[in-house]
Amino acid sequence: QVQLVESGGGLVQPGGSLRLSCAASGMIFRLNSMAWYRQAPGKQRELVASISSLGMTNYAESVRGRFTISRDNAKKTVYLQMNSLNPEDTAVYYCKAFSYDSWGQGTQVTVSS
Repeated sequence: QVQLVESGGGLVQPGGSLRLSCAASGMIFRLNSMAWYRQAPGKQRELVASISSLGMTNYAESVRGRFTISRDNAKKTVYLQMNSLNPEDTAVYYCKAFSYDSWGQGTQVTVSS
């Protein structure tokens, strides 16, 4: 059974940074493409960034240049470094493996002064 545990969210001022982590289990992590999604209040869940098993990355236009997705296969963990945060980045952030339907509990990111 695939399990995903996100952490690292919190309250940050505009312009600040956060690093999210997602620990995965129940799958062969190194073979799976991973992604971060987010869902803001009243909005649909959206894809933020993805990373393939070979380390190729893709980003939503709204975060390109500010966010960086990375992975550590030895730790079975995917990260999302978020810089230059603005209030529009406020959301619950989730990680997911593309090949599985499982979602973690998410981690809340709030950008506010």
